[in-house]
Amino acid sequence: MSYGIYIGKNHSATGHAWLGGYGDEPSSHWLEIVPETAHRAGAMIEVGVGAQADLPGVRSEVPQVARTLRHIRVSYSYYMGVPAPITNGGLNARGVAVRDIWSTSRRELVEMTPKDQRGLNYSDLARVAMERASSARQAVEICADLIARYGEASYGGNSHIFADADEAWVVIQFAGGQGLWVAERLGADSIRASRPGYVLEVPVAAGSHPDFMWSPNFVSFARDMGWYQDGVFDANQVYGDGKGRWAGVGWIETQMVERAARPEKIGLADMFWAVRCSQLTGDTAGYGQVVPLSAEAGPLMLWHAPVGAVASPFAPVFLDQTDVPPEFAQHRYLTVGESHRFMDMRKAVTGGIETVSGVPQSVEASRSAVYECKRLMYLMQLSGEATLARVTASFVAREGLLAGRVATMVKAAKMLITAGDAGAAATLLTYVSTTELCAGLDLVIGLATGLEAELRAGGSLPYHKTPQGFTQIW
Repeated sequence: MSYGIYIGKNHSATGHAWLGGYGDEPSSHWLEIVPETAHRAGAMIEVGVGAQADLPGVRSEVPQVARTLRHIRVSYSYYMGVPAPITNGGLNARGVAVRDIWSTSRRELVEMTPKDQRGLNYSDLARVAMERASSARQAVEICADLIARYGEASYGGNSHIFADADEAWVVIQFAGGQGLWVAERLGADSIRASRPGYVLEVPVAAGSHPDFMWSPNFVSFARDMGWYQDGVFDANQVYGDGKGRWAGVGWIETQMVERAARPEKIGLADMFWAVRCSQLTGDTAGYGQVVPLSAEAGPLMLWHAPVGAVASPFAPVFLDQTDVPPEFAQHRYLTVGESHRFMDMRKAVTGGIETVSGVPQSVEASRSAVYECKRLMYLMQLSGEATLARVTASFVAREGLLAGRVATMVKAAKMLITAGDAGAAATLLTYVSTTELCAGLDLVIGLATGLEAELRAGGSLPYHKTPQGFTQIW
């Protein structure tokens, strides 16, 4: 289902906007930095869903552009039958950040979705936006053009937040195979959460509006179906689930409005809290991200937590770093398709089925950040609210020190870039990110070891027939 939250720059302690959130899928997740890539003339990319998807379709191809942008993303291996690798977004070299969030369409649209649907799925749209967009508005335009030309392969309705230093756009893509979508602009004074993504009243009577965009058939199709005649056009009522802002969305938006009203406004720690708070974040959260959307020149970066941040600390990841630690790369843990595979070339092909693991042996020989953080999460949930408070305090203390340290290293990297030594800057940023990602993992393992020892000191780990967890709004 996923979660995204955008904070306009007028509410920010540092004068720049923020985009945070997490992916909400059960499969493996891994961090990637994808280089800028030149593509041959006539290159194509495979998109869409196949017959195995929950809402089936036919895979197809669309043209690739000549050059795609460098970007950071988290990939994962399964959601509703959509072909892997899948992504919910990240950050690209033009400072465009992307979050993908579920947004269900009305039942009739889901039911009329063709069984042979073609076009780009939600992950394709997120990836293409990161590969091609130089602004949030352009990301909307790119997706709109691709949907118009090639269609969209839906799993029941979806949304994106595309954001840059100046603005963000919430885009809702509706099921039904009709190419229906609507986009709302968020500006410097906006505070918006998505789970699910929503757009309410759309000023369709004017025909166009600087803060809204929509598909050419957006109004006419609703009229043809008898879902709308005249007056206020509430996109959520007409095409969505009709529930408006869900309770969790209303709660976190209210919380952030209250924080924005303080003299200090909203800072990095507030964004970490908004992505971590146990009322919103549990085992379903596959990872966490916070992106500072600054217009200042300098290294682009985001803050990354390898699972839901309730059980993992944030650490910096820079667009210009050369690689990520193997602990944060793709592991076999929870990766779809790995359960029947071996790391043994004697099993290269068995009965025509590939049975050698697709994960490099050197990566699998390392610790798995996702696995270790999940272990901590389950120990925390078995231990209760008091342990949650203790672990959170440890993460907050570490992140408070880390924020200042990273600011210093970024300043040093800027000096190297100004001096013409971008290679040295990349080496420095790689060292900082690798060191801090792994230090955070060490903290997680230490906390988990201590919690397990505490629980076993009482005789054994508590046993419950049903999984334990902290109270969540959603």
